[in-house]
Amino acid sequence: MERALTQKLTEWAESPKRKPLLLQGARQVGKTWLLEDFARRHYEDLTYYNLDEDPANRVFFTRTKNPDELVRLLSAARGRPVLPARTLIVFDEIQASPEALGSLKYFCEHAPQYHVAAAGSLLGVMLAQPGAFPVGRVHIEYLHSMSFTEFLQAGV
Repeated sequence: MERALTQKLTEWAESPKRKPLLLQGARQVGKTWLLEDFARRHYEDLTYYNLDEDPANRVFFTRTKNPDELVRLLSAARGRPVLPARTLIVFDEIQASPEALGSLKYFCEHAPQYHVAAAGSLLGVMLAQPGAFPVGRVHIEYLHSMSFTEFLQAGV
């Protein structure tokens, strides 16, 4: 299945001025599926952390804001290295952790070699918390429900 947003994700991944990606959208529109499918097609590896289903994943962000240290913690937790430009790091349901959302700023400023994507719904709630949203430090895309054209192309 091909989503219309896939081309924009490819452009994001190839951009020399790439910032962490923040994929917003309502629940059940396919944010997680799209990021996992995109990783299978464009990266050697995917490391995925759901911050809502597994609260233990939030602990990484309470220990440090340093992206290199975060990558070391993530690598240790999964038992293999997170490699710059070869591993897509996905933080799903990022609205569950203001610290994780804030970490995107530091990935942008200090570790642009890592390809980081976050997905979440209800991010408007996060915008109400002062200092939580990394204004100007993320590339935002919005995923809508599947269009009729996407539906027809998928042959669903």
